[in-house]
Amino acid sequence: MKKIILALLIITLSSSFLFADEDYSFDEKEFLNEIEKKPYRFGGFVELRPVESWLNKEGSLYKLNYYDSDVNYRTEEYNGSVKADGSIEYGLFAAYAKGSIEGWRDYRGNDWDATLYEGYASFAPSDFFRLNAGKESLKWGKGYAWNPTAFVTRPKNTDDPELDLEGYYLARFEFIKSFSDPLKTVSFTPVFIPVSDDINDDYAKDQDYEAAAKIYLLFFDTDLDFVYSYGKTNKSRYGFGFSRNILSNIEIHGEAAYLTNVQKAEVTGSNTLKMQSSNAGVYLAGVRYLNEHDTTFIVEYFYNSAGRNEEVMKVFYTNIDDAYDYYNSTGDSTRLNKIKSGGGSNSQSNPMINYSYIRISQKDPFDILYLTPAITWIFNIDDKSFSLSPEIAYNGITNLDIRLKANFLFGNEYSEFGEKPFCAKAELRLRYSF
Repeated sequence: MKKIILALLIITLSSSFLFADEDYSFDEKEFLNEIEKKPYRFGGFVELRPVESWLNKEGSLYKLNYYDSDVNYRTEEYNGSVKADGSIEYGLFAAYAKGSIEGWRDYRGNDWDATLYEGYASFAPSDFFRLNAGKESLKWGKGYAWNPTAFVTRPKNTDDPELDLEGYYLARFEFIKSFSDPLKTVSFTPVFIPVSDDINDDYAKDQDYEAAAKIYLLFFDTDLDFVYSYGKTNKSRYGFGFSRNILSNIEIHGEAAYLTNVQKAEVTGSNTLKMQSSNAGVYLAGVRYLNEHDTTFIVEYFYNSAGRNEEVMKVFYTNIDDAYDYYNSTGDSTRLNKIKSGGGSNSQSNPMINYSYIRISQKDPFDILYLTPAITWIFNIDDKSFSLSPEIAYNGITNLDIRLKANFLFGNEYSEFGEKPFCAKAELRLRYSF
């Protein structure tokens, strides 16, 4: 019922703006009224995204995900969505909401869902203080592909880091003060996250609340973040981040986090995996460079000491292969389903320890306006497997963005990208904004 109500709201708002008559006036007073800031804002887009995947039949994750289907070498899926967001201001109060209706069709059939990404109210009695309450996606962290210090945010999709992330229900207070050089700005942001069976149940296991806080400093033209969070499930987590433009076209950034009570997989004597509680360090270092030809380079290194090493991953994949062979000989899928239910689909974006990320994009190559080709390389330093994603985007048509993207995976047996369920993928994204 929740997703039906949300879907009807998004459709109603979208259609009213998409099909509203536009009446432009050249009367001076009316023109000034039209350009005057309005207390409300609305926007969004309609998107179509067909995807074709070439499957890796030798991959362990193919066996885990497709063992009971008749899919062989290729799958097609068709995705469509309407995403809308809007805000309204009234005096000291404001409200913001972002939601989507998404539908898809693939080899399993078709379905749809409605998601509220964000929806919160804001109270700002002064420039010094603000209170937000509701569902919000916090933009904490300095990295592009990874954010180790984003303790109150869902992990990014490394293949497409700019995708919107669904928020959590929380209350956020913000105190901010400006000064003269060298310390220009100080802000303090405490956050409270309630956890129950119906609210934020995927953020923490224990039904209570979790708390986090961030201190931000703009000091000597350097952005500095100091982050802390605590809760029954996640215990204490400490973080630090920075970013600075060392030249007008070169920016450096980094993050470091120390996590307690992290679940880490280890190999037991019976060649099985067991989760152990431990402490972990997570680090990120990166640089963004824009040259005189409008070529942008983003390079990042990511380290997660709680990630799985090569021995753990080999046991993980071997267990899948054994369970798949057992299913083929007996027809009993219990062992495969057990691996799946325990997170065996390996849905975590980058489950191992050491990674590097390189993205190169070129604006208007050969003086072709509105065209931006790019290529992204994600390299697993531990097992030497990698993904390579070339793409080309064009936005020369008013309100229409077109992107064609491919994804190729390379790796040996028992490597991360070598055991993925597909070896290549291509997708076309058509997005019309309103």
